[in-house]
Amino acid sequence: MLEHRPSHDDLIDRLVRSTPLQRGEAARVILDVLAYFDETAEDFVRRRHRELQSGGLVNADIFERIAAELPHRAVAPQELSLRQLRRIVYG
Repeated sequence: MLEHRPSHDDLIDRLVRSTPLQRGEAARVILDVLAYFDETAEDFVRRRHRELQSGGLVNADIFERIAAELPHRAVAPQELSLRQLRRIVYG
């Protein structure tokens, strides 16, 4: 996970003031959000594939769902075909 960056102190302070979070909890939430937004499209595809597969979905449904989710990411990647999604997962 990302290390605490002093430049986020003002955001941590704001969260502590505006929520019931303690300082350490607020810092962890910020780091989790930053890690989420740092995730590449390829890492997202691999992670979602594992999550959906462990939920019992089959690949045909998994790749359709991932293709539908990708455009809604914070920084949407280029549109990827189902074949490109499979290549990300299986090489």
